[in-house]
Amino acid sequence: MYDQTRAQQAADGPDGLAGRRAPGPAPLLPSDARDKIVQRLGRALNTFPDAPRESLEEAEAAFDETTALLMDALAERRRALRAGWQDQDPETQTAELHLALRQYRETAQLLLRL
Repeated sequence: MYDQTRAQQAADGPDGLAGRRAPGPAPLLPSDARDKIVQRLGRALNTFPDAPRESLEEAEAAFDETTALLMDALAERRRALRAGWQDQDPETQTAELHLALRQYRETAQLLLRL
């Protein structure tokens, strides 16, 4: 029995959250949205020699779209994280609260790497 317990703890990881560990935060923007913005920026760069002002306007629009999408994505992630713990019973398991804390930390670290 002792060996099984130790084996399960090893499988669960150091915090005992078997099956609940997220591999890290999901990307803030879906890949199709990121691809479209990258294409717009590429188009702006390629058209600069022939139409510099229009190129800059396109780049600015892509920037504005990116910031708006990121703000929406961050607001939704915050709402989802908060809903996961805010209205929970005061006796909520520490492991569940720890998972929420880790998700906040990972999202903040993702932002700091931008």
